[in-house]
Amino acid sequence: MSLLSLPVATLGTPRIGPRRELKLALESYWAGKTSEQQLLEDAAGLRAANWARQKSIGVTVIPSNDFSLYDQVLDTSVMVGAIPEIYGSKTESVSLKTYFAMARGSQCGDQDASCGRRGPRGFGAPAQEMTKWFDTNYHYMVPQFHRGQTFRLCSRKPIEEYEEAKALGFQTRPVLIGPVTFLKLGKSLDPAFQPLSLLDELIPIYIEVLQELAKRGANWVQFDEPYLVLDLDERARQSLRHAYDRLAKEVPAIKILVASYFGDLGDNLNTALSLPVAGLHLDLVRAPQLLDQIIAGGRGDLVMSLGVVDGRNVWRSNLSSLRQRLEPAIAKLGKDRVQIAPSCSLLHVPVDVELETGLASDVKSWLAFAVQKMRELAILARALAGDQNVAPALAESECAATVRRTSRKIRDANVAVRMKAIDQTMRRRGSPFARRAEIQSNRFGLPAFPTTTIGSFPQTTEVRNARAAHARGAISDEQYDRFLKEETARAVRWQEDIGLDVLVHGEFERNDMVQYFGEHLAGFAFTRNGWVQSYGSRCVRPPILFGDVVRPKPITVDWWRYAQSLTRKPMKAMLTGPVTILNWSFVRDDIPRSEVCRQIALAIRDEVRDLENAGATMIQIDEAALREGMPLRRSEWTAYLDWAVDCFSICSSGVADETQIHTHMCYSEFNDIIGAIAAMDADVISIETSRSKMELLDAFRNYEYPNQIGPGVYDIHSPRVPEAGEMKELMVLARTRLQDSQLWVNPDCGLKTRQWEEVRPALANMVAAARQLRAAFDPRGH
Repeated sequence: MSLLSLPVATLGTPRIGPRRELKLALESYWAGKTSEQQLLEDAAGLRAANWARQKSIGVTVIPSNDFSLYDQVLDTSVMVGAIPEIYGSKTESVSLKTYFAMARGSQCGDQDASCGRRGPRGFGAPAQEMTKWFDTNYHYMVPQFHRGQTFRLCSRKPIEEYEEAKALGFQTRPVLIGPVTFLKLGKSLDPAFQPLSLLDELIPIYIEVLQELAKRGANWVQFDEPYLVLDLDERARQSLRHAYDRLAKEVPAIKILVASYFGDLGDNLNTALSLPVAGLHLDLVRAPQLLDQIIAGGRGDLVMSLGVVDGRNVWRSNLSSLRQRLEPAIAKLGKDRVQIAPSCSLLHVPVDVELETGLASDVKSWLAFAVQKMRELAILARALAGDQNVAPALAESECAATVRRTSRKIRDANVAVRMKAIDQTMRRRGSPFARRAEIQSNRFGLPAFPTTTIGSFPQTTEVRNARAAHARGAISDEQYDRFLKEETARAVRWQEDIGLDVLVHGEFERNDMVQYFGEHLAGFAFTRNGWVQSYGSRCVRPPILFGDVVRPKPITVDWWRYAQSLTRKPMKAMLTGPVTILNWSFVRDDIPRSEVCRQIALAIRDEVRDLENAGATMIQIDEAALREGMPLRRSEWTAYLDWAVDCFSICSSGVADETQIHTHMCYSEFNDIIGAIAAMDADVISIETSRSKMELLDAFRNYEYPNQIGPGVYDIHSPRVPEAGEMKELMVLARTRLQDSQLWVNPDCGLKTRQWEEVRPALANMVAAARQLRAAFDPRGH
């Protein structure tokens, strides 16, 4: 084999389409505007375009089954028949309605397979629990397992999509989530039960899928085992060896590539190298040291997939540097044993930077989205083969890296001065929480179980259309401002009408909780089509943080002041915290992330103090993404949490004791970070708990967390409208874990993605639930 045939592989590609075609197809289907057949045809069109795009660029190892209508972990649950009884599926195949019920929940009365079996106490079928995919902003649906569980092949999706690609002329490498990672991702209602004990029952389903793929001509199958980069015990390592020993022996016609990504294999390296598989993928962006280690200790027949282009960030690669690094490694490994690839699936980056016409030309030249990253790999493969025709492309790549490194846009001398001036007085509140709580109780006079929301209200078609009309100049600044004020006033009046205790202005002026702030800060760039999937049809456009961060002027003060003028009730001011802005952006890689975060913290601190000076008495600083930024290895947690908490303290500690600081966090394993949450010392924290049935509060109970907590009782990721009784029962569960004086009542998260038709009855029910709680449990009688 010549070096010219060095394979170029992708582990997965963005599934949403260049212009969010999947989102539009899904939401049209969910709204009843299009049929199931039309949705499936739209999905097939996206898959075909993905395969064709990769082949035209020069990718030679093209994946299949990396596409999903909602989530690849949910697809795996359906494939193996891990379908909870509540969804009522007893057939050999799973309907699309049941699939989406698992993803989104179903309301009793829906004409849906899942409503054939009502949920607990007749409230309908809730969606499965959802949480973050390792340390990314992608969400997966958590599999549910139980003792004695059996599995059966209920979906032939991997087989069907392989055949689909083959019929179009594409030989692909099907992608499956590995059996050990799949079981480790799941949970059981029985905390003593270990899902990994189901491995021997699960493996036959994988064997059946491999056998079917082999019959149809598949040569390789990619098994994603990202759990290899986590802290594993010996049982998990033995499970990996056992699983792949069985798979390799049962289906020898299929070559298996095990893909690890998102970090260093560390003490799992020997396990990975010992697996009886034909190939191993390594993330050499996050763990560059692995290259020398596998050269020294890898098997001589093991194909190495080298993840050398960053699949998690948007910066262009320096291809000349990569070539210099890889040439000696390939010479040692042997050219017939190497594939080059992104570090992980390209799911986590936008599709094509060429769709961006509004970026500054220099900043755009620093960027590479999925299409560009695949081209980088194709060029790199040619360069490694000695093709002189790619010399101009290599020179252009190196020039872009030099221009970026020396650009005046990335540094601000004043920021350096402020960073040096940070001291301990900027990191502490004036009094301990107990004293602050007493002062704030006297100031606000709120009832027991006070009600509020997390911040945003539905971004309706009218709101989006008005924003778009203003952006293209179809309506004036004055017209747009008047529209937003009318929407805000209507939302404030409605909140008063239903009896919420602490109000929000609804955030109608904001496009996204991170993008909105980034647009008002120096150092950020923004895309028009740089969409990335968060879950299902939910897509986000992460800002691109390329330089030092400065707040030129107040961002939210005028809107808070207007909203507060409409009511005598407390109006929360709503901010996004520095850690979340960092973790939900594509962040510069030329300085430490901790330094970038402290720059953002100083900007948010300025905003907090301006809000307080304007009269704001409650200020919420959302840190929805604090947990997901944690390193995957426990040994690295302390360092991250130290600077993350420090950044929150810097931005939140410059206020008086009577000013109540709120924060919000999305789904997290709070046991991992409860000490850090306590150190943040927010007066009130709201968290997503409805899908976990308040289990997540156990961390706060066990820690004896003293501050106030709003556990979510309304799952905003589902279109279901929970009844008041359902929400009351969740709060009764919360009362078994926390003191009544600690508890607030609120939804899981912001409501921008929901419809008013869902939000109005749900929040009215939430207020009713709080009143029922007060009647039953508040000795004060209110």
